Amino acid sequence: MEQKNIIIKGARVHNLKNIDVVIPRNSLTVISGLSGSGKSSLAFDTLYSEGQRRYVESLSAYARQFLGLMEKPDVDSIEGLSPAISIEQKTSGHNPRSTVATITEIHDYLRLLYGSIGKPFCYICGKVVKSQTVQEICDAILNLGEGAKIMLLSPILIGKKGEHQDVLNGLRESGFVRAVVNGEIKMLEDEIVFSKQKKHNLDVVVDRLVVGPTLGHRLTDSVETALKHSCNGTLVVDMDGKRILFSEKLACGDCGISYNDILPRNFSFNTPYGACPECDGLGYVVDFDVDLVISSKENQLVNSIVSWNGISYAASYNRQIFYALCEMYGFSRRASWNDLNEAQRNVVLYGTGNKNLETKWSNKPFEGVIPNLRRRYKETESEAVRNWIEDFMIQKTCPECKGYRLNKESLSVLVGGINIGDLANKSVEDVRKFFSKLKLNKKEGFIAKQILREINSRLGFLVNVGLGYLTLDRMAQTLSGGEAQRIRLATQIGSRLTGVTYILDEPSIGLHPRDNRKLLDTLLSLRDLGNTVIVVEHDA
Repeated sequence: MEQKNIIIKGARVHNLKNIDVVIPRNSLTVISGLSGSGKSSLAFDTLYSEGQRRYVESLSAYARQFLGLMEKPDVDSIEGLSPAISIEQKTSGHNPRSTVATITEIHDYLRLLYGSIGKPFCYICGKVVKSQTVQEICDAILNLGEGAKIMLLSPILIGKKGEHQDVLNGLRESGFVRAVVNGEIKMLEDEIVFSKQKKHNLDVVVDRLVVGPTLGHRLTDSVETALKHSCNGTLVVDMDGKRILFSEKLACGDCGISYNDILPRNFSFNTPYGACPECDGLGYVVDFDVDLVISSKENQLVNSIVSWNGISYAASYNRQIFYALCEMYGFSRRASWNDLNEAQRNVVLYGTGNKNLETKWSNKPFEGVIPNLRRRYKETESEAVRNWIEDFMIQKTCPECKGYRLNKESLSVLVGGINIGDLANKSVEDVRKFFSKLKLNKKEGFIAKQILREINSRLGFLVNVGLGYLTLDRMAQTLSGGEAQRIRLATQIGSRLTGVTYILDEPSIGLHPRDNRKLLDTLLSLRDLGNTVIVVEHDA
């Protein structure tokens, strides 16, 4: 027979004075009282702690060694205890890759939606991207320019782990001679060893050609062969190290840009398939700030550049460089930053390019103050120098992805006329409105029906705990303790677990009074799923 109550006898943790408590199961119970009265000691340090300890002890000895031993709370006995989940007020870690959308799994469903029904557009001209015929690919190759030396490559492996000896043997038997293995050209007759644990790329060389009008059938045959052997219906033209992708499936005929298959992984900023190459999917870059590099805008410039200060040999050398810059670019040795025009400032910060700068020590281009600091930051092995240089750096929105974290191909795929980055930049309420007005054709509606149901239900849970104002791309580390707690609460409702004891720490903190009713309804729905909900609150 199922136990109807959680019975605690002789609880003595912290301020608790040997108390006995009976808490009804499958109900919403509030523990309230003054600060220091033992609310948290009873809920978290006794109930939750014992629930976790018993769960860990039920696991195998192998699993327990990773979770660590948990101390038994100072209590005589607890009966009728279910597995316990604590939802406390703490920020959601410090991972810069976590956002409101990733914590709540909304981003996973958005990736699925865009990978299933997203329409790709060319990121240069904005036209719809469509599949290319063999003839269109041949015409595009001939337009690369007469006399261009090219290699026609067929992608066989793209980011796949394994030893792949059967693949190599199959290519040898098919008569292929060369392959590009992880960026290096190798002869297939040589022994090629792949590490089993690493991801590998392999393109087989189908033909080496010089572009010209006499290619005729040879080009057509080679393109057909490349597409036939390719793992994804694409071929790559290598022209002096520059790779141009062509696809039987998706390509822009005007701009010559081709896309691989559109898959959910293309919309994840935590994988190389979707992440912006400039910021690696973080949405920001750490770079030098001119206001920090130039310590004073009014004083003499040679003494205001932070990396030129001091009376060492280096300072003397930098002074000679500065004097040579003054002479070449026509400004006074006594000039301040404010006295320089835009072109002169660029030269000081970013160098003279290919122009040599003559000093008594050298005659070579000046690399610029910021490239010099950047190089020293990468090359130094001194922690002190690294820390000193970091004083002149700040976080900036990534110029490539504008903070959206994804590469330009992924941001060119639209659903309802909007890309996934712009959608994630909206508030939870606005995203709900967008999906309520989204019009799909019959096929798209059939594919997206279940995905949209999951997205809308999770958006609804966030609104119900008073978080409709948060944007989906809001970084988790910027959330307050109360916001993070209510996000975890919404996530737990979405998981639809039953038979669990949920223990919450003052969930109403930071919540506007008008949203208290929404929060209570949420807690009641958690109870109605078949769970025991225990809330620690100052105000009953």
